Amino acid sequence: MTALMKRELMSKQKLTIVKVGGKVVEEAASLADLLGRFSALDGLKVLVHGGGRSATAMAERLGIETQMVEGRRITDQSMLEVVTMVYGGLVNKNIVAQLQALGLNAIGLTGADLNYMQAVKRPVKTIDYGFVGDIVQVNVDELNLLLEKQVIPVLAPLSHDKQGSMLNVNADTIAAEAAVAFSEHFEVELVYCFEKSGVLEDADDDASVLSSLTYETFKGLQESGAIHAGMIPKLDNSFNAIKRGVSTVRITNIPGLQEGGTSLLAE
Repeated sequence: MTALMKRELMSKQKLTIVKVGGKVVEEAASLADLLGRFSALDGLKVLVHGGGRSATAMAERLGIETQMVEGRRITDQSMLEVVTMVYGGLVNKNIVAQLQALGLNAIGLTGADLNYMQAVKRPVKTIDYGFVGDIVQVNVDELNLLLEKQVIPVLAPLSHDKQGSMLNVNADTIAAEAAVAFSEHFEVELVYCFEKSGVLEDADDDASVLSSLTYETFKGLQESGAIHAGMIPKLDNSFNAIKRGVSTVRITNIPGLQEGGTSLLAE
């Protein structure tokens, strides 16, 4: 990092972006714990959430089959309606209501709201994922105005194609792309919060948390199989965010929200 970049960071206000998913967001007790700790974070903040288990449960109630390929959801028209209802409605507004109860003014948004995040339907290669989006444009100017008024954006994992269609987008990607866009205006810390204490060197040993991780080490652990499944896209998104200007990325659990977990290091 150059001296100029360091001076620019020192002049920027800090913004913390917390992405929460898995059981943390979908179990009442853990969500309440997370939001309580989130409310105690100093300074400006943004919350990004997932909700895959809730979407699967709702689809089952409606008699809609859930199709997954390598951990990724196939989003046909029926499933798009489900995830729009669940992510943009049920999960998002539940979080907003609980933040309001904690005295934090919040607003729930999808990428279509304020046109802050635009995507295109993922091209079909070997797999047709349906209405799944790849981000092509992010504009946080309107979100900056909300932050100036001490309003907390709560971002659902949905975007749009500006052609009238909603698109399902991975929540880790939403968080990373938002963090990169915000980094032009703030010193951004991106925190991925899930069930584990951090990135594990041994997936079967919860105590094997890596305090820090470089991209080279990550790739080595991926090749050995120590890091696999959903942790791979999370780390790919994280290192991509660092390369594109995000100051700090951590992966941790609820108790480590303020500090702790695994810090990702730029090469």
